[in-house]
Amino acid sequence: MDVGILYSGGKDSTYAIEYCQNRGWNIKYLVSIKPNRNDCYLYHFATVELTKELAKILGYKHFYLTCDVADPDKEANIVKELVEKNKVDALILGGVGLQETQLRSLQKALMPLNVEVFASHSGEDHEIIFREMIRKRYKILITQIATDGGKKWLGKEINKENFEDFKKDSLKYGFHIGLEGGYMDSLTVDGPIFNKRLEIINSENIFESEYNGYVEVNNYKIVEKPLQIIKK
Repeated sequence: MDVGILYSGGKDSTYAIEYCQNRGWNIKYLVSIKPNRNDCYLYHFATVELTKELAKILGYKHFYLTCDVADPDKEANIVKELVEKNKVDALILGGVGLQETQLRSLQKALMPLNVEVFASHSGEDHEIIFREMIRKRYKILITQIATDGGKKWLGKEINKENFEDFKKDSLKYGFHIGLEGGYMDSLTVDGPIFNKRLEIINSENIFESEYNGYVEVNNYKIVEKPLQIIKK
């Protein structure tokens, strides 16, 4: 099956790549959409520009587009126009399917093209997936927040040392443990499917309010790394 992956650089869309690899599907391309505004319905805002480098590391053809509207149907049409010219059997989204607005809008847009749209880990337990990614040594950074209790996590890596604390905050403040629902966004800069890693040298946390903020990366580098062995 030929697939495209909607790739924000976050943990879910990164894990969708591994998901497709494990099934032997042909990943024809990754598509990333960088909003020119931070109130878009379907696409991440923070650090999406780094997908240009991450796609090179991952070794896939990459389309990088922009979005200047805040309307689900119009945003979905950006993807539709791309897929019309670059046909695939399915467009894969990351996550467990809680991003209902994104799923419905893209399904509606791509239905006339007979292109299936689904979330890679639909119906699965997101905490289990998150823990699994950490065990596999994915490096996941929080790059955008829109929730009470999120400020202390902005710009930080979620790892095995702080995951329990992160879980406690998710219960205390009511944000989704897997970040879905617009509470937080992430950036995955390393993991077992990466033959190099992206290292952020300098970044800034920009806060729009007590509960809303995002990371702006000022400088980074690409680093060679040794082969990793994943413990099962």
